[in-house]
Amino acid sequence: MVMTNNENATQSLTRINFAKAAPKAFKALIGFDAAARDGLDPALVELIQIRASLLNGCAYCLHMHTSDARKAGEDEARLHMVGVWREARNFFTEKEQAALALTESVTLVDRGGVPDDVYARAAEHFDEEELARVLALIFTINTWNRIALSTAKVAGEDER
Repeated sequence: MVMTNNENATQSLTRINFAKAAPKAFKALIGFDAAARDGLDPALVELIQIRASLLNGCAYCLHMHTSDARKAGEDEARLHMVGVWREARNFFTEKEQAALALTESVTLVDRGGVPDDVYARAAEHFDEEELARVLALIFTINTWNRIALSTAKVAGEDER
């Protein structure tokens, strides 16, 4: 059966529940995510996850991480500025800006990799172990985004 665009909007294929279909992979990713965020500032963690989710167009993860950030006391104005952080740099510390730039380069790695200046800027603000955890966090949120998008997770429904 061929569907028109309107029909596609109202009918959708039921997709797998990744956590149930691949529980070992799901649990491994949860463990990797927990290890990545260990010792990082929780506000920074959410900023990184929000920025990557914006870049990847993942409404499910964006809703989850903005909600988590609000619950943790994040300032509403900063949440509104994550997508335009370069123009709103007064809302973010130098360290946060370095992490956001790194998040963009890693998330959009197909656009030329991670430039040396972006990496060097991050290395100025994070020691080697922190930088490794920031990178791991960026890897995990990009994986979560791809899971949510591939399985058609809907923002506001049964998060993780």
